[in-house]
Formats: sequence, C-alpha cells, structure tokens
Amino acid sequence: MGDHTGREAVGAVWRIESARIVGALARYTGDFALAEDLAQEALAEALVTWPRDGVPRNPAGWLLTVGRRRAIDAFRRRSALDERYTALARDLGEGGAVSGAAPADPARDAENVLWDPDRIDDDLLALMFISCHPVLSREARVALTLRVVGGLTSDEIAKAFLVPAATVQARITRAKKTLAAARVPFEVPPAEQRTERLGSVLSVVYLIFTEGSSASSGADLIRLDLAGGALRLARVLTRLVPEAPETHGLLALLELTTARFPARTGPDGEPVLLEHQDRRRWDRAAIRRGRAALARAEQVGRGLGAYGLQAAIAECHAVAPSVEATNWERIVLIYEALGRLAPSPVVDLNRAVAVSMARGPAAALPIVDELAAAAALSQWHLLPSVRGELLVRLGRTKEARTELERAIDLCGNQRERAVLERKLADLGSVDPA
Repeated sequence: MGDHTGREAVGAVWRIESARIVGALARYTGDFALAEDLAQEALAEALVTWPRDGVPRNPAGWLLTVGRRRAIDAFRRRSALDERYTALARDLGEGGAVSGAAPADPARDAENVLWDPDRIDDDLLALMFISCHPVLSREARVALTLRVVGGLTSDEIAKAFLVPAATVQARITRAKKTLAAARVPFEVPPAEQRTERLGSVLSVVYLIFTEGSSASSGADLIRLDLAGGALRLARVLTRLVPEAPETHGLLALLELTTARFPARTGPDGEPVLLEHQDRRRWDRAAIRRGRAALARAEQVGRGLGAYGLQAAIAECHAVAPSVEATNWERIVLIYEALGRLAPSPVVDLNRAVAVSMARGPAAALPIVDELAAAAALSQWHLLPSVRGELLVRLGRTKEARTELERAIDLCGNQRERAVLERKLADLGSVDPA
C-alpha cells in the first residue's frame, strides 16, 4: 500500500471511530486526559505503520489495542500496578500491537478488543458532556469537542477558525489540565445535572454549526466541514438523548438550514441572497428530515424550546415557494415567542427583518434604532447592514450609504463584504431629496 493511501485510510478510520476509541479508553483508564493522549499516540503509530504494513483487518480494534497497551506502559512508568493495570492487562496476550507490531492473535483481537457494545452510547454521551463541561471556557469546549468527539486534528480546527494550530493545541492542553484539576469523572452526569449540562453541549454544537454556516471571517461564506461536523454531532445527540426535545429541535434547525446551502452560493462561491436563490436547488431530503425532527421535538416536549422555535422559522422558509409568499406574520410571532424565551439582541434584529417584510420598513426601523442605541451589537456588521437596507427602502439614501460603509468596515468575511460593497455601489452618488 502506498504512503498516501495508508494515510488516507488512517484519516478515514479516525474521523469515524475516534470518539468511540477515546470514550472506551477513558472508561478503561478512568482518566479522560490520559485517554485522549493515548488515542493520539495510537493515531501517530497508525500513520507510521499502516502505510508500511497495510491497513489491519479491524482498524478500530488495532487503534484501541495500541491505546490500551500504551496505557499499560503509562501505568508501569508511574509504578501504578494496581487494579486498573490488572483490568487492562487481563484480556491482552503477550506481545501484540505495540510499536506497530501485529496483535498476537488477530482473530481473537478482532472479536474481543473492542468495547462492550452496550456501553457505546454511554461512552459517547459521557465524552460529549466532558468536552462541554462548564468549567471550560467556550473556546476550549469548542476545540475539545471538535478534537475528541468530531475527530478533527488541531490543524483542521485551526484552519476552520483561522487561528494558529499552536493556539488550538494550547486550548486543548489547558482544557485537559482543567478537567483533571477539577477531578471531572468520566461519566454521564446524574439526572439532576443532565438538563443543565445538556444545554452546554447543545450550545457548543450550535456554535460550531453557526461558524460553519456563516463564517465570521475568511474567504468562504460556508465551511462545510464545520457545518457537517456539527450536523453529525446533532444527529448523535438525538440518538443518545432521545427524550430531550431540544436535541430534536437543534437537529431540525441544522437540517433545515443545511438544506439551503446548495443555493446560498453561486458558481464562484459568491453569496446569493434569499430573494435570489433558486429554491429548486434546496435539498428536499434535508427539509424532510428537518421537518420530521421538528415534529419529534413537538411530540417529546410540552412546547418548543429556543432551537425548536428557530427551526419553526426555518420551516416557514423551507415550505414557502418564494420570499413574497412566505408567511412573514407567522415568523414575526415566532420571533416574539423566541424573544420571550431567550432574550437576545440578535433575536430582536432578526425580528426587525421579519417585521419589515410583513409590515414594511417603517415599522421595523424603530426596533433597529433601539438596538443601535443600546450598542450591544455595535461591532457586528449585520446591524448597520440591516439598518442600511431599511433606509434604502425608505428612500433615505445618504443615511443608508453611511450605514453600509460601516457594515463593510466591520465585516470580516470577504464574500459578505463583497456583497455589501456591491449594494453600496448600487446606491450611486444620488443625494436624497
């Protein structure tokens, strides 16, 4: 097998199985930070061995075997030959997958080395709760979740968020040290803590998706790797915590938003605004999945939560044949409900857009003016962008130009900035009456 092919195989297996491997190692060792390190060591070993010797028959089992043997070595070095070492060593024969060697008994290894399948869900769920633990900063939660649950490398995370790889690695290292210092156990939180902690997990997945669906900076409007990774995590959560309505609400929101991706950019990657999108390009299968998840959220809960309400808004767009035929009044009402449930200036800005479509720009401008006066969104380019659009529709061209210029200055994404620059150019140099 060639070097390139072997490395591709390692990457593919790692992306699919890494979370389960880390989870299994964490359960075996009782040490999350050690488990992540062991998994990374196994990955490094595979990058050397597989291109040279070929992909093993049971790739995930090979990685887990190497990780477990490295755990034994670590415990030996620590002179910790206690019950953990005994438990780890009991099922492993002499020799085996150390330093790239083949397992002593490949057939037995393939059958027995993997984790108890009845524990897979618990392992994954515990892994997600630990990665999103409240003792960690938001940046650390995102980096750790993408690393240990999403299977991304530090380089891939750094590229996605346009930060140095060293910064990402430092965040992950600090996160593991923080978890160790806080003595966070590798377990699914008890029932009384689960609801609160689940909210942290959902918010991290949502944050990852938001950055992927509307990149805050860089040359691409959409980062499909980030958005796709978040969608995968949301799907996993609905299987792991099916009784929580917000898991289904978040999945519905992500599916319905993803459905519009094919029409959101043109041939050269330039943004295509909603009113100009070819709705025939929307992913109808994703829309069906999203609507089914939304229906499930309504069945499981006594009412839609914040993610479910946002999904309901996305559904209004998904079923409408055009912008003009969209039920904007219903969207306004949903935004009002969302504002009561989860107050946010971003929700208010989106509500203003819906009000402008339902009742005209004059009805929406006071909402935006109030947000501008509060200064909560003073550094976000969408506030002057929306205000500029409303002023254009009201014929106040000079003021609109000022707002669009400010939006351009604040916008970090090259594609979105180009759209704003075209809007500004379209205003021309005509002074308002």
